[in-house]
Parts: sequence; structure tokens; C-alpha cells
Amino acid sequence: MTGALENLTVLDLTRVVSGPYCGAILGDLGARVIKIERPELGDDSRQYAPHINGESTYYANLNRNKAGVTLNLKHPVGRQMLLDLVKQADILIENYRPGVMDRLGLGYDVLSQVNDQLIYGTITGFGQYGPYADRPGYDIVAQAMGGLMSLTGQKGGPPTRSGNAMGDILGGMNLAIGLLAAVNARRLTGHGQRVDIALVDSVVASLENAFARYFESGQVPPRTGNSYASIAPYDTFQATDGHVVVACGNQRLFEVLCQELIGHPELIADPRFTTIPLRVLNNEALKVYIEEWTGQLTVEQVVEQALGKGVPAAPIYDLGQIVHDPHIAGHRQMFVPVDHPVIGRMTVNGNPIKLEETPPVIEQPAPTLGQHNAAVYGELLGLDATRLEELAAEGVI
Repeated sequence: MTGALENLTVLDLTRVVSGPYCGAILGDLGARVIKIERPELGDDSRQYAPHINGESTYYANLNRNKAGVTLNLKHPVGRQMLLDLVKQADILIENYRPGVMDRLGLGYDVLSQVNDQLIYGTITGFGQYGPYADRPGYDIVAQAMGGLMSLTGQKGGPPTRSGNAMGDILGGMNLAIGLLAAVNARRLTGHGQRVDIALVDSVVASLENAFARYFESGQVPPRTGNSYASIAPYDTFQATDGHVVVACGNQRLFEVLCQELIGHPELIADPRFTTIPLRVLNNEALKVYIEEWTGQLTVEQVVEQALGKGVPAAPIYDLGQIVHDPHIAGHRQMFVPVDHPVIGRMTVNGNPIKLEETPPVIEQPAPTLGQHNAAVYGELLGLDATRLEELAAEGVI
């Protein structure tokens, strides 16, 4: 079995979440990913908790399946070493602010002259051009200015950040998609190109139907808690031991719910609920009827009865339940154990991309800082141990 991307070499100069997540996706799919970090300091996220034996598991989760080297890009020898690596690379990814790599003499215009096949991926808060391009960008900034926070939260409550770094993750995924599109385009054009991803763009694109509603009505969508502005019933409902999700995405499912589950077949012809838009408009009134049913049952009973009639329903898992679920954690392998040289046995998130013939494989833990200097620089640049010691003493690696 071979990796789907095993013919690609990636230089990963990214830090924190979005870029490293992209690099991890490529590494899981078989690419040779070389993580390039600052000497002594490394990726900013090496300082992020939690730590085990002094190593960040935050960093380790996002940088698996990568070789790790250190390189001082501000040193002239370090810059030349990167140029020499670029000659042998297919892809380079970085998430510095626009202009930083240019000021180092390592921007796309320079690197594309060194290797016209190079695909140069950038990921920033606001992209490489436009009036906001020079602004710093973090996940919460993307969620704020991309509209996600305005839609998230309880009705009448304050704007709320998503519980994970959704802007960063969306940006990392879009960078991976863009890079692979550029790999195919290279076969058509004969040369590489720059891929420009903005975190804010990624969040804006993810809001799809919210903007469709705005353009149609001219009204800014309000926060609606766990209900959905386009479909009802599609919400969380109170059970005797917690909340449960029930989702009726079409008329047939609504009719099954009314006739065979909640015991109110008359609601099908009720003028408040005859169409999906009317049910959305009158969602709170409809929810009362549904919670008469769910409120007498446990979450497990609601899910069992609903699924028994073909109506989508689910418990609301916490992370402890997810990691022990036989489908998600077991058969879908969404949590993978690896042996880290310092942390020891640890678990990283699995890859959601399932390829039948060339599946993603997670077997190499994240590198310690500069762990693979000798291996990578020896193989790709022909540097021996003596020269590497000299470079370390000079602050190059």
C-alpha cells in the first residue's frame, strides 16, 4: 500500500494551527512533510498547554507525520539552505504576515525562480491583498469578522465563539484543497503557482445559507441557539436526563414524527406547520409538542424510538463519550495512538479522509525541536555531522 501523496515533498514553515493542520493532512496522506522551525524556540504552539514531560501535546497533535528541522531564515546561510531545499520540493507552505517572506528574500517571486514547479501556499488572516491584508489574524478574529460569532449563541444572547478553532481548521482544509488543485494544474500548465488562503474568507464561505437568507430578505440573521434557520424541527429537545437532537429535513420525516412518535398527527395539517418555512417561523410552538414526547423519555429512548422509525436523532456527546464510541473511535479510527520520544504513548486525532486504496496513515509522532536535522540535511543537502555542528554553533540551525 502506498500513500496517495507519497510523490510530494512539502516544506512546512507554518506555526500554531491552520498551517500545521494542513501539513498534517498532507503527511497523513503520504507526503514527505519537513517541518522547519526557528532554532531554540520552534513553533509558537510548543508553548501551549497541555504539556507532558515538557512537550506540548497541542503541538504534537497537529504536527504528526512530519520530519522536524531547525533553520534560521534571518541568517544568510540559513536562507541559502532553504533555497537549496526548495529546489527539491513540490510545495512550500507558510503563514507569516504578507510581506515577511519577501523581506527575508524568500518570497514567491524569488522561490519560483529557483524552482518554477514549486507550489507556494500561504495562509493569513485576510489574504495577500486588500486593505486588511497587513492585519494580524487569529482564529477568533476570523470567527468575528467572518460572521460565525454573529450567528452562534442563544437567542438574545451575546455573539459566541465556536468551541474549537473553526476558522483555523477551515483555513487549513482550504489550503490543502488549494494545494492539491495546484498540483493537478501543474500537470496542465507545466509550472507551479501561489495559493492564497485567508481565514476570514474561509469562515465567510462556510456560512453559505446564512448569506443566501440575507441576500433574499435584506435582514441580518439573528442568533437562534440550536435551532436551524432553514429547517424545522431541527433542534435540541429536553429529555428526562439531558438534551437530544431530532432532525426532520423533509416533509416525510415530519409526518412520521407527528404520526408515529409524538402522537399528534393533526399537526401535519395545522396551518402553522404545513411547510418547512412555516415550521421555521413557528418553531417554538412546534417544540412544545415535541418536548411533550421527549420530556417523558431518556435520551437513549428518544434516539432508539426515532431511529426505529427512520427519523434522524442523536445524543449530544461530550468528548469522553466520543473517544469511547465504537463507531467513531473504533471503526472510523478517529483517534490514533502514537509513541512520542518524550511524551511517550499518546493519542492524536485521526484523519477524516478515508481512501479505500491509499488510506491515510498516522504512524510518525510529531518531532522534537530539530530532531531530524542530521537525517534531512544529510540526505537533501549532503551536510555531514561536522558541518551540522558548525551550523548549530553559528546559530543557523
